[in-house]
Order: sequence, then structure tokens, then C-alpha cells
Amino acid sequence: MRLDNKTAIVTGASRGIGRAIAERLAREGARLVLNASRESAHLREAEKACRALGAEVAAVAGDIGEEKVARSICREAVATFGSLDVLVNNAGVTGGELLVLLHDRKMEKMISTNIVGLVRMCRAAIRPMLEQRSGSIINLSSVQAMKPGRGNTVYAGTKGFVESFTRAVAVEMGKKNIRVNAVAPGVIETEMSDEVRALAGAALKDRIALKRFGRPEDVASLVAFLASDDAAYINGAVLPVDGAFGTL
Repeated sequence: MRLDNKTAIVTGASRGIGRAIAERLAREGARLVLNASRESAHLREAEKACRALGAEVAAVAGDIGEEKVARSICREAVATFGSLDVLVNNAGVTGGELLVLLHDRKMEKMISTNIVGLVRMCRAAIRPMLEQRSGSIINLSSVQAMKPGRGNTVYAGTKGFVESFTRAVAVEMGKKNIRVNAVAPGVIETEMSDEVRALAGAALKDRIALKRFGRPEDVASLVAFLASDDAAYINGAVLPVDGAFGTL
């Protein structure tokens, strides 16, 4: 499952699942372009950690909801490393409020990042992938797309879009040897899920067949597989990493 001589972009790479993905791809030999919405110590720490694992790394800070940022990230990959082989659309903004209490600014930010930013990143990445006639795109969805909870209406809706969009682009790009898949994590031990795990941890574990929360590394392992040539015949799939959430 090596990724030697492959260049990968990871958005939302500074913490949590994104950083775990970046580090796993680094271990597999990929060259990396890491993105976070803004310049921060977390982004620099992620960059340093991937370099320590032997990877060549570039970092581009900026909001992927802006077209110019999406293009600049992909241009950086090609200009620095000569190719763009893998795109991991991990950046995301979660919800947490009932629909009637959800402020427009938060709703717009979720849509801008989770939908518009993801589409713009795919569109920008597909251009060099078309020239190469190869590529792998992995979009991060969520268990919320299929099994939403209270307070996640818009977030769940954006992730439902991610899954439908993934399948549609997979059909459109498959003949060009560009594979597009999605990964749908369940409850993962990250800062993003700290609050919900603190408030309802026992009840959530009762809904998970494996009786534990996931780790960022659990998600990263699947992403690395989908990025690799070992997954050469997997296209248009939405694969859960949720311990069989809500099946009991």
C-alpha cells in the first residue's frame, strides 16, 4: 500500500483526522501539500511531523471556500512536486444547534466549506489529473449523512451532498482513470467531538457495535488504502468507519 512518487493534498490537515491522514500518507511515502484555513502553530506542527516521517512537505494556508485558494493549493502541488495524484477533502465545519437556532453565519460557513470548498477543490484537482489520466479523490463524509442526530440538520445535509456528489463525479471521471470515493467516519476521538462525547459518551457507545469510539488513525488507514493502487477498482464507494454505529 505504498504511495511512493505520489503527491497528495490533504485539506483540514492541521489537527484531528486530517493530521492523522497526513501522517499516514507520509509514512506510505507520499509527497504532501497540507492545507488549513489559516496559518497556525497547528499547521506548522503537522508539517514538521510529516517531515520527521521522511516526507517532502509544502503547506498552503487559506479558506478552500474561495476559488483562488483551491486553485493555489493544486498549483502548489504541481509546481513543487510535478504531479497531483491524490486529493483528500477532509476540511469540514460541524453544526451543533437546532435548525431554528442556527445562525446564518454558521450555516453559510458550513455550506461554504463542506460543499462549495469541496467542489472547488475537486474541480481544481481534476484538471492536472486529467492531464495525467490518473488520480484518486477521497472525500470525507460522516455517519450523520445517513444517521443524523438532533442539532445537525445542515451539517448532515452537507454530508449527504458529499456522498451524492462523490458518486456522480466517480461516474463522470471513471473513464479518465480518476477514482472518487468517500469515507464516512462515526464518532472519532478528536477535538471536534469532545463536547458530544462529554455530554453523551455512554449513550453513544451503546449505539456502536464495537463499544468504543474511533481513533483518527482508523480513518487514516482507510484513506491511505483508497489513495493507493491497491484500491484501483474501487470507485464511487462511500465506506463507513463507524464501528457499526446505530445498528443495534
